[in-house]
Amino acid sequence: MKNITLKVDDETYRKARIRAAKAGTSVSAMVREFLNRDEDEIEARETKRIQAMEALYSIANQRAKSDRAPVQPMSRDDIYAERVR
Repeated sequence: MKNITLKVDDETYRKARIRAAKAGTSVSAMVREFLNRDEDEIEARETKRIQAMEALYSIANQRAKSDRAPVQPMSRDDIYAERVR
């Protein structure tokens, strides 16, 4: 496990120690939990975003005429080419 050094003012440190003591843990454990939770939340939001986009493409494909190709996301180059026309 790696060590990191944080600089906080005395009052913040005091509050962190009190909070950790009330939770029966350490300040280090609280920081570790915070960092992991933040990453987990970011991952969960990205998963939801991807699922929402897939649902939109599914709806678009269901509504599209049968003789058309399935709706696909545009590449960055395709988007740029559309803008410069």
